[in-house]
Formats: sequence, structure tokens, C-alpha cells
Amino acid sequence: MKQWITLLLFFVLVQTAQAQDVVQIKQVLEQQRQAWNRGDLQEYMKGYWNADALLFVGKNGPKYGWKETLQNYQKSYPSKAAMGILSFDIKEVRLLGNDYAFVLGAWQLKRAQDEPKGFFTLLVQKIDGQWLVVADHSS
Repeated sequence: MKQWITLLLFFVLVQTAQAQDVVQIKQVLEQQRQAWNRGDLQEYMKGYWNADALLFVGKNGPKYGWKETLQNYQKSYPSKAAMGILSFDIKEVRLLGNDYAFVLGAWQLKRAQDEPKGFFTLLVQKIDGQWLVVADHSS
């Protein structure tokens, strides 16, 4: 009986830790959304791994690096009006062990002239205790 209780407590602790990780990942994405909607790309980029190995895949194919990703955002969205208002619909957060997770979601921009939308998949990694996007495929 004692072993059963110990095992049950272990599973409860694991589930609690996993639930906290999912909440933290969603918080990173929410912070990014809020920064975007303020027109603050520097703050938005804090959700990405600041490394040359950061991978971003968009309509122009794969690009590497935090600085290049920021420059591409600045080129594509030169003003707050061009950025619009961003919303996310997180479809799934799937933990892939203790330090990685897969995120599937939809995005939509509301701008004066249009409302583009699409989907994204993210690989997020817990680095130094913080969840960061290490690979982003947006369409």
C-alpha cells in the first residue's frame, strides 16, 4: 500500500510540473502577443532564443539567427500600423520531455486594410529555466 501511495504522489507531482510548464509556455506566447500589439518588436523577440541557431521558416524558406529574424520582422512590419493587432489560438502544447515542447497554433492580424491569418508550429526549449522558441515555422 505504501508503494502505491508513493507512486501516486510521484504521478501527481509529475502532472503538476507538466501543467506548470504548459502555463509558462503559454505565458511566453502571451507576452509576445502583447509586445506585438504595442508595436514593440524588441520585446516580442524576447520570446525567441537569442542565438545564431534560432530557426525561422516562413514563406521565403528557412532563415537562421536571432538578429536576422528581428531584421526580417522589422523589414516586413516597419510600423505599428503594418503590425496590426495580433491574436493567437493555441491548439496544442505537447511536452517532449522536461526541456522541449511542441506548440501548434493559429495566428491572425487585424489591420486597417486586411486581416491575414495562418498557422504556426514552434519548438520551444527550456533554457536556463526559461521557455524560449528555438524553431518557428509560420505560414
